[in-house]
Amino acid sequence: MLSSDHLLFALTFLAILGCGLMAGLFFVFSVAVMKAFARLPSAQGIAAMQSINVAIVNPVFLAVFFGTAAACTLVIAASLLSGRESGVVYLILGSILYMVGTFLVTVVFNVPKNNALASVSPDDPDSSILWASYLDKWTAWNHVRTISAFAAMALLILGLCCERT
Repeated sequence: MLSSDHLLFALTFLAILGCGLMAGLFFVFSVAVMKAFARLPSAQGIAAMQSINVAIVNPVFLAVFFGTAAACTLVIAASLLSGRESGVVYLILGSILYMVGTFLVTVVFNVPKNNALASVSPDDPDSSILWASYLDKWTAWNHVRTISAFAAMALLILGLCCERT
């Protein structure tokens, strides 16, 4: 039988892995992919990003993205119910940071920008205006997601370390 301590450890471990994967994905977009797309002619950059936005909606990405959100939600609940004091603040803060800075930012800011980009034809001359704005704003919010996922991972690790000492 799985004790509440083991359950909290397992949930936190899964949340750490998910935060790390998401931080890495967002980091690559911030430091390389979006910079590369910005160097392309607008029509090519738009077409490439539209293709990525379709391809990324797949079972593996969705499992990690939503699974990490679920794990963080369960970490918060298990932390509050654990009766422990050591490390719980880090676990809760890390989980909230992922939920707000990564999950919520994606849903509220990045996905609507992706949907707006999906509605334009790359070859339409007016699409270059949307593309320039998209590059700046989408990437800025992606930086927020990157930092949030990385910081959430760090806080969850701290919480896990405090629980084990």
